[in-house]
Amino acid sequence: MSIFDVAAILVGLSALFGYMNYRFLKLPHTIGLVVVAMAASICVVILDKFLPGMQAGQHLSGVLSQIDFHKALMHGFLSFLLFTGALHVDFTALASRKWAITLMATVGVTLSTVMIGGAVWAMAALIGLNLPFLWALVFGALISPTDPVAVLGLFRTVKVPASLEAKVAGESLFNDGVGVVVFTVVVAIAISSSGNGEALSVRDVAQLFAKEAVGGAILGLIAGYIGYRAMYQIDEYNLEILISLAVVMLSYSVAITLHMSGPIAVVIAGLLIGNRGVKYAMSETTRSYLTRFWTLLDEVLNSVLFLLIGLEVVVVAGGIGNAWPLALLAIPITLGARFFSVSIPVLMLSRSEEFTKGAIPVLTWGGLRGGIAVALALSLPENEYKPTILSVTYAVVLFSIIIQGLTVRRLVEKVVH
Repeated sequence: MSIFDVAAILVGLSALFGYMNYRFLKLPHTIGLVVVAMAASICVVILDKFLPGMQAGQHLSGVLSQIDFHKALMHGFLSFLLFTGALHVDFTALASRKWAITLMATVGVTLSTVMIGGAVWAMAALIGLNLPFLWALVFGALISPTDPVAVLGLFRTVKVPASLEAKVAGESLFNDGVGVVVFTVVVAIAISSSGNGEALSVRDVAQLFAKEAVGGAILGLIAGYIGYRAMYQIDEYNLEILISLAVVMLSYSVAITLHMSGPIAVVIAGLLIGNRGVKYAMSETTRSYLTRFWTLLDEVLNSVLFLLIGLEVVVVAGGIGNAWPLALLAIPITLGARFFSVSIPVLMLSRSEEFTKGAIPVLTWGGLRGGIAVALALSLPENEYKPTILSVTYAVVLFSIIIQGLTVRRLVEKVVH
């Protein structure tokens, strides 16, 4: 099949499943897509058991095999989705809560990585699964960052105080970039420790982290400023939308080529254009068209992404094997680590900064995991530990999107309002 054929199938299924959800389930759009797509995948698996001659699972797997989920998300969708998220964030509100956001996106992610990795390694040993500590740490690194796509989409539908919304948005945008860097470092250490790569020193790790994170931020500032200045000098909404697209695609592409953090680059560029650009470089007409364009693009890409998460059940189901007890145990482990990684920064800053009532439970339960965790798990090199890590990741992501996503509104109403 051609790329167009695959795209046509995905968009067609997104529309069909979205319609089914709207008419019958009436769940939030993205969660409904995951549920319907997952139900369809399970039906295909069951159909294969009873009617193997139809080869329904093989046909679906054949379509999915033509889509590199990791490349589609990390080198495609993610740049647009992160830029859209940053475009709508108030930088002033973000800056006033910079220390809380910075601590949760750095100390919080690192702490969570170690806690989840250590607990999953211990539980794996307890139930007789072979999962070395460093590879358990890899799982901790890929599952610790909250997913900005899932989180920002959710909190658009849940009313929370502005201060808490700024923390949620800021943390989800930045801990993703930091988390991908931490994941890259931990995977490199795990591979080198198994004798399949060069040994990494502390200096190598520090240089890698600095190049990815700091380099990405500088590149985002440069790209965002160039885009802002170009928009400032013209008043043509279609051209300004084209410029914003160029900023996103070129900054992300250059970042990946130079081994810098693409997510951090587009977030910084999005913040600059979404605040300074919108305020000083755009007419009311341009502002309206640009906002609607990016909102629509965000909705379409989100729909396809969450559809893929649901459909990947067919791929993951075959490799879960004996890992299902660990997959179930990983859910409370991840939530517990999230609680501590949020609580510590909040308690550290509670004397100097005011936090909304119920901030810790909302940040804990509202910190959804999504497609980025699945994409990172799929990107791991082929080895005996990958099927286990992928299965456990998938279990946590599905619980997060469906159970946490559907109940966070009730939690907010109970502990905040």
